[in-house]
Amino acid sequence: MTRFVHTLVTETAERVPDYVALKYGNQTLSYADLHAELESFSSGVMSIGLERSARVAIYAEKRFETVIAMFGTSMAGGVYVPINPLLKTEQVMHIMKDCAAQILVTTTVRLKVIQDSLSQDVSLNTIIVMDGATGVMDSVNGVSIRSWADFMKQPLTAGHRVIDSDMAAILYTSGSTGKPKGVILSHRNIVAGADSVSEYLELDHQDRVLSVLPLSFDYGMNQLTATFRVGGQVVLMNYLMPQDILQILAKEHITGLAAVPPLWVQLAKLKWPDSIRSHLRYFTNSGGHMPQETLKALRENVPETRPFLMYGLTEAFRSTYLPPEEIDRRPDSIGKAIPNAEILVVRPDGTLCDPEETGELVHRGVHVALGYWGDAQKTAERFKPAPLQDPHIPLTEIAVWSGDFVRKDKDGYLYYVGRQDEMIKTSGYRVSPTEVEEVFYNTKLVAEVAAFGWLHPVLGQAIVIVATPVTGTQLSGDALKAAVRDILPNYMLPSSVFIQEDSLPRNPNGKIDRKKLANEYGELISYD
Repeated sequence: MTRFVHTLVTETAERVPDYVALKYGNQTLSYADLHAELESFSSGVMSIGLERSARVAIYAEKRFETVIAMFGTSMAGGVYVPINPLLKTEQVMHIMKDCAAQILVTTTVRLKVIQDSLSQDVSLNTIIVMDGATGVMDSVNGVSIRSWADFMKQPLTAGHRVIDSDMAAILYTSGSTGKPKGVILSHRNIVAGADSVSEYLELDHQDRVLSVLPLSFDYGMNQLTATFRVGGQVVLMNYLMPQDILQILAKEHITGLAAVPPLWVQLAKLKWPDSIRSHLRYFTNSGGHMPQETLKALRENVPETRPFLMYGLTEAFRSTYLPPEEIDRRPDSIGKAIPNAEILVVRPDGTLCDPEETGELVHRGVHVALGYWGDAQKTAERFKPAPLQDPHIPLTEIAVWSGDFVRKDKDGYLYYVGRQDEMIKTSGYRVSPTEVEEVFYNTKLVAEVAAFGWLHPVLGQAIVIVATPVTGTQLSGDALKAAVRDILPNYMLPSSVFIQEDSLPRNPNGKIDRKKLANEYGELISYD
């Protein structure tokens, strides 16, 4: 069996050609039809001279053409680079220039936004417009433009020969701590991730998975790959409001939903249609810690639905999951290693931590990415020799050193503590912002909350809180401080609390952006 990204579709098309692979709005694509579209796209990019492992940037909302471009690029032997449609011109151009994209696949609306900056990208030679009419424009700033309809009519041509360790995709991180950096994923990485996730979620051809996360996010992309592997159906959605998600869950009889904590917080406040209980088989969380109050509310809405709490990082796709049967005993745990991975908790000197000792999470196995595109220095910082290697094996195994602090209990279950670059160092203690945020969520006074550290002349860093009130209520910083004063130890009490009426800012992957909040509120912080 070949193991390429596009064979997740083609092999399923051979088994169950008439099963529905994708649904968008009122339209559907069977696996047979999707396979044919991939062949047409692959032939199209080959006809315009796509080189082996050349990058194809895809800048569009979720729609059939977006998925076809991703998997069709794989079939041609190219490398797809999905760009979050929420990104602005500067970020889009950075990604395209950084990866030297040869082809851009986009929509008319998004092309108009970035077209004045396209001359900055010397590698780009062709733009394919998904929704453009034939002959509207021939070029923009010297770059040839092709309509999707014409492009997809080329004679069928075989793609380049590749192997499963070759590049398949470059996923750019959100850039919350600087310019986005591209994580290089091989075919083997992506397919192994689909294998592991579909195994522990027990996916099969009857599953109907709702895709609400960006396809530029590894968590979002995996909704496609894991579902295609088993012949299930993916329902594409570009949602506007959380209520829209509940409506489509009920309308489409969705069996699986994946989201990040800020979205779960919003969904947990809503009244869920009772009908969802009859078909929603599981929901998953990754991208951060889910507050216990949020998890409790979700389980009350859909008590028969199986919750999977997970941890992942783009550099290793997915690392851990907590089996649903362990939720009540270990609601704060991120679980154990996913199938075919080993997760170690390591001290700075490379030795393994004892139970309950905090250390860095290190992921070893087939999911470990190929490094950061064009950045040997950052790659060397994060991709390092795996701990405790057998001296009889002459080749060095490389693992991902995540930069995340975790601890492992005596039963082997892992608990997230915080990131190296987000940990707050105050009064000699290392404080996890998520631990502080959990206490504020438990007060039920806040809708959203974020904690971060700010330079303090005595403490090292002071803890700062920015929160939004529950809808329809009023909240003051003093009241919020009073609510946690008897719960938090003194060193974890915030020095400053700010109340914001609008939702907290998020990065393109939907996580609350603590870095942006620190930049916004830093000038307002004073210590008398």
